[in-house]
Amino acid sequence: MGYSILPDLATEILVPLAAVVGIAFSLLQWSLVSKVKLSPEKSSEEGSGKNGGPSDYLIEEEEGLNDHNVVVKCAEIQNAISEGATSFLFTEYKYVTIFMVIFAALIFVFLGSVEGFSTKSQPCTYNKDKYCKPALATAIFSTVSFLLGAVTSLISGFLGMKIATFANARTTLEARKGVGKAFITAFRSGAVMGFLLAANGLLVLYIAINLFKIYYGDDWEGLFEAITGYGLGGSSMALFGRVGGGIYTKAADVGADLVGKVERNIPEDDPRNPAVIADNVGDNVGDIAGMGSDLFGSYAESSCAALVVASISSFGINHDLTGMLYPLLISSMGIIVCLITTLFATDFFEIKDVKEIEPGLKKQLIISTVLMTIGIAIVSWIALPSSFTIFNFGVQKTVKNWELFFCVAIGLWAGLVIGFVTEYYTSNAYSPVQDVADSCRTGAATNVIFGLALGYKSVIIPIFAIAVSIFVSFSFAAMYGIAVAALGMLSTIATGLAIDAYGPISDNAGGIAEMAGMSHRIRERTDALDAAGNTTAAIGKGFAIGSAALVSLALFGAFVSRAAISTVDVLTPKVFIGLIVGAMLPYWFSAMTMKSVGSAALKMVEEVRRQFNTIPGLLEGTAKPDYATCVKISTDASIKEMIPPGALVMLTPLIVGIFFGVETLSGVLAGSLVSGVQIAISASNTGGAWDNAKKYIEAGASEHARTLGPKGSDPHKAAVIGDTIGDPLKDTSGPSLNILIKLMAVESLVFAPFFATHGGILFKYFYILIYMISSVKFLSCLTVVVVINIAVAR
Repeated sequence: MGYSILPDLATEILVPLAAVVGIAFSLLQWSLVSKVKLSPEKSSEEGSGKNGGPSDYLIEEEEGLNDHNVVVKCAEIQNAISEGATSFLFTEYKYVTIFMVIFAALIFVFLGSVEGFSTKSQPCTYNKDKYCKPALATAIFSTVSFLLGAVTSLISGFLGMKIATFANARTTLEARKGVGKAFITAFRSGAVMGFLLAANGLLVLYIAINLFKIYYGDDWEGLFEAITGYGLGGSSMALFGRVGGGIYTKAADVGADLVGKVERNIPEDDPRNPAVIADNVGDNVGDIAGMGSDLFGSYAESSCAALVVASISSFGINHDLTGMLYPLLISSMGIIVCLITTLFATDFFEIKDVKEIEPGLKKQLIISTVLMTIGIAIVSWIALPSSFTIFNFGVQKTVKNWELFFCVAIGLWAGLVIGFVTEYYTSNAYSPVQDVADSCRTGAATNVIFGLALGYKSVIIPIFAIAVSIFVSFSFAAMYGIAVAALGMLSTIATGLAIDAYGPISDNAGGIAEMAGMSHRIRERTDALDAAGNTTAAIGKGFAIGSAALVSLALFGAFVSRAAISTVDVLTPKVFIGLIVGAMLPYWFSAMTMKSVGSAALKMVEEVRRQFNTIPGLLEGTAKPDYATCVKISTDASIKEMIPPGALVMLTPLIVGIFFGVETLSGVLAGSLVSGVQIAISASNTGGAWDNAKKYIEAGASEHARTLGPKGSDPHKAAVIGDTIGDPLKDTSGPSLNILIKLMAVESLVFAPFFATHGGILFKYFYILIYMISSVKFLSCLTVVVVINIAVAR
């Protein structure tokens, strides 16, 4: 076996140090963004070239516009967006907190009742010769880790939203000096969120492990079983954030587009549109806060899945702390790699032209992947023994350190493949989106047909990439290999989040430019930033969905082991009924979220129409719309409509586990994983393609695009209809599905001890009933025979 090169003390220093470096770097980026002042005096000073040099002239000065009024308007709009987003999140968090408390109580009661709330030590699950801490301890610490994960997830989402609303107007103002300045501001703001989330997630998990270790001591099996609650807390909050935020943003977006663009023929983000503030608020609560919580949940769950398997492998058995914390060391290396990668975008190279934006973002993915591959090799060499054993469904499998390196690396590169395929199918620089745009010539129907076909086709390569990574990583290191492959895909989460958050910030910047009445040249720059942002957002969703598939499978393996299921046989009726029901769940969930967006959008459309029809001078620009009513419609609808989909996901494992047992639940998890991944990729890419097809026509950057435009033409209206159909697909149903498959798996793992002990009530009573019926039939027959014999004897 052997020992690792890196001593345990160095591991205990390096992990928190990397997290602190990540937090410090995010604060540095924030301070650089904050230098862009939202005050007319400072902006004018910068614009005159006193501080920024002759190249920093302002377009407003060139065109004779009033710089003072522009800056004041930008500040006012930013405040309105920030206040709306903060108000919504506080309202959402009130309801979510109630759920958090109730579910924490359920975890304690269910897990504590496994051994009748006993305080006595019990034989360990995987080694009956040893004694572990009582089930009551697992219940208490699982509850605490659940609350830790939930609170960290909420804070991640909230911080992301505050950063985005802080940066949107500043990006707009920087666009006056050039597309490069605006790009750096938007990207640095995204980096603040990315590094804060990655570092906080790592630091909180590390602190929780060390605090729990004070009680658990050498019982690492119990310690890391309790830690799984951290992933459950993170994903459960992410579900409500994604669904609630998605319903909010798409209700406003669809309402604003259908009435504003199609019916009234006014530009996107026009201040005359009553839903425009709600639309911009939605970008922050859905695409930023929801996405931040989502990727934090993925990180927490992949770490927990790897730690659970490692705790019952040689790392846990031999108390090898460095080997045990290998997943956290990978994440620590990821923060350092992403820090270096970010400097390439903000300091080493400068974006000088609109055409350089998308390649610049693509380089971030390539550079981070290449550097991270080297980083993984270093960590695997110094942190792992030359050989060790990994738990593999009841037996210990011998694994070499280079094999584990390949497991992490293949997950990392599979993520890059998924990212590039997503870019190909959603960027208007390539033929698939251009074909969708061209189909708008003949109306909305052909646009919808082409978009759906594109989405279905875009599933093929990502699924093969996921399949190959699963096969290779499982062959090398069983379920632990799959868990660290998922961690590899998420190892560059800081860069991924920076790229992902960049999109909504740029979108908001464009909206602020339009509402503030800024030059059309500035809007062209922000539109170019936004178009690249749509593609990067789709890439981010691809990463999230791909990693969710791997995480869910790793959690599934841990659940099967913890529930003592020997084999998952699909020919068994118990498993097969679970499989087919599980495959149905993503459709049911998608139907609920899509209908919720449709219902909320219907109310929004009616309200926007009412205001255009009843407020004199609104269309002419002489009267102000009632923004607050539209914000209230989106808020009320999202809070009300997020509960049923959330209940479906959270209650399904509990109901199936309690009433039908662990075998049926294993079928449900497998079915939802296989079905959910396909639908999620298809929905996200279809929506992204429709959105960029619309922007392709609006930009008119090529001869082909100009033949389809301009804005307001019939092909453009058809593209807008496709875009509105795709909005709930790419921003509500699609992204939420990856949370569904992860959350059900981690919830099943947390409750596995209870399900294994007390689950399957219906089947137990069913067999008892069958036995009773059989017994009654036997007794009846016996009675008849006795009576006949007596009669014959007489």
